[in-house]
Amino acid sequence: MTTEALVQQIKLKKSFLCIGLDIDLDKIPKHLKKEADPIFTFAKHIIDATQKYAVAFKPNLAFFESYGVEGWVSFQKIMKYLNVNYPNHFTIADAKRGDIGNTAKRYAKAFFETYEVDSVTVAPYMGRDAVEPFLSFEGKHAILLVLTSNKGAENFQYTLENNELLFQKVLKTSLTWEHSNRLMYVVGATKADALVEIRKIVPDSFLLVPGVGAQGGSLKEVSEFGMNDQCGLLVNSSRGIIYKSQGSDFAAAAATEARVIQQEMAGYLNDKGII
Repeated sequence: MTTEALVQQIKLKKSFLCIGLDIDLDKIPKHLKKEADPIFTFAKHIIDATQKYAVAFKPNLAFFESYGVEGWVSFQKIMKYLNVNYPNHFTIADAKRGDIGNTAKRYAKAFFETYEVDSVTVAPYMGRDAVEPFLSFEGKHAILLVLTSNKGAENFQYTLENNELLFQKVLKTSLTWEHSNRLMYVVGATKADALVEIRKIVPDSFLLVPGVGAQGGSLKEVSEFGMNDQCGLLVNSSRGIIYKSQGSDFAAAAATEARVIQQEMAGYLNDKGII
């Protein structure tokens, strides 16, 4: 999916909500555990219930890999279901890959060709040749980890050298890579105060912002400091939506929560003059 198509969906749905599919079998409703593929069944119900309020879905690969081959099969079924039934939704494989060029090419091929996702989260630590293979696919995107919301982010991301923080250097350096227009960036919602500086470096890029909801990030602050004139944001909520209820009403409860967030987002889009 191109960024232009994504912007159209944001305007159409009055939403920049991304729903994270962090599917934990210990947390899904008990009655679903009797299904042949409870992971897929749970995901299908969540997707069907929330798709009208979201513009993107983000399967978190750790939650699939932990179940071995069966988890990978579930992930592939989810991607096929999304691509067949909801092709206008932007899809993100939250895989956080990052390896030497030859290996990166295979990761890119796996996610973009085998699983047909629109984007993959990628770690920048190994530099240009670990990221550019993901940028060689037209209509696909690499979402670079820049400023994360975890406590350990302070170990490296705020390192100061020559009056420049490391995350700022990552942003500036990434703009020199081939097809850098296909880059998006991860910025944690709990780092909303840094969005002003980030927007000075990448004013037109999309930012994937996790951490709203269960992690305590402020949607209002993210929208105020991070939104550009095309929106330029995908704000992710995972646990706060998909586990809103663990009863038989889980899908309806997820839809209700997604709608609440969508309506708040519509207000910010309207204030910005985007819709």
